[in-house]
Amino acid sequence: MSIRITQAQPSDAPLIAGLVGDLLREIMAAIETRAFEFSLTDTEIRARGWVTDGSYTVLLAHEDETAAGFLALSECRALYAEGEFGIIPELYVRPAFRSRKLGTMLVAEAKQVARSKGWTRLEVTTPPLPQFDRTLAFYERQGFSISGGRKMKLSL
Repeated sequence: MSIRITQAQPSDAPLIAGLVGDLLREIMAAIETRAFEFSLTDTEIRARGWVTDGSYTVLLAHEDETAAGFLALSECRALYAEGEFGIIPELYVRPAFRSRKLGTMLVAEAKQVARSKGWTRLEVTTPPLPQFDRTLAFYERQGFSISGGRKMKLSL
């Protein structure tokens, strides 16, 4: 197994969009709710734009020439965080590549990116649902700790 992690370029937008679609379909199947609207075309356009302008960093994991997964990073600011920090809005490893430490490798690279940007911390949200207990345990193994709260949304 030859795993490599690269920082995505704008030309990777179709690949990123496909992986996001896979992630969202898997989440919706797990919770048995259509929680997301997804357009491959719109997601590709957003990914290309955000990677181009530097507001979104995407780390791609490849095994040989096959895309195995990705992790996205975005910068936020908050007084409680004492400045700029990063969030991981998406992390996905394709099922065939799980249990091979790809998620761990992606998070390790994300920590390096965060340090290079001078961020004070990384944050990630995982739903407090039994379907995501393994996800929560994974993040805890990576050094994340529960900081309280629940992610909520208000669609506009």
